[in-house]
Amino acid sequence: MKKIVTIVLVVAGLTVASNQSHAQTKFGFISLSELIASMPEAKKADSNLQDYSAALNQNFEEQKREFNEQDSLLSSKDTVKYTKAQLTVKRQNLAELYVKLQGYQQQASQLYQQHQQELVAPIQKKALEATQSVAKENGYTYVFLKDALLVSPPAEDLLPLVKKKLGIK
Repeated sequence: MKKIVTIVLVVAGLTVASNQSHAQTKFGFISLSELIASMPEAKKADSNLQDYSAALNQNFEEQKREFNEQDSLLSSKDTVKYTKAQLTVKRQNLAELYVKLQGYQQQASQLYQQHQQELVAPIQKKALEATQSVAKENGYTYVFLKDALLVSPPAEDLLPLVKKKLGIK
């Protein structure tokens, strides 16, 4: 009889402990892309990236114009004033410009991505830190990315709370 009472008490204790642990688990979700897009720093970064992209495109256009000018000089009737050696050197220079022009597009893309990462990294860090802070302050056990979930248990959207913490309306 004592064994049965002991087993019943242990099972009851485990059930109560299990229910308490479920009550303490709190789920939330957030869309970091929406949060970051609403941050003023992101708008400044976008503007900066557009200016940077415009500068890269302008540089590309200048190189293209230089290539076209040299190409038209070698294609014109004025080439008779150059010696054969000079024409060979000018054609080599033109070929080098062409290769440089082709490589510039890849280089510009890499420069753009590097600049973008430099601008976006601190914004992402700030968004993550604010989300973690709000989750901790409000007792959330798990916070999921809204965009990554197909199915999830009932949860609260933390976006309004994080925006409030960051002072975003």
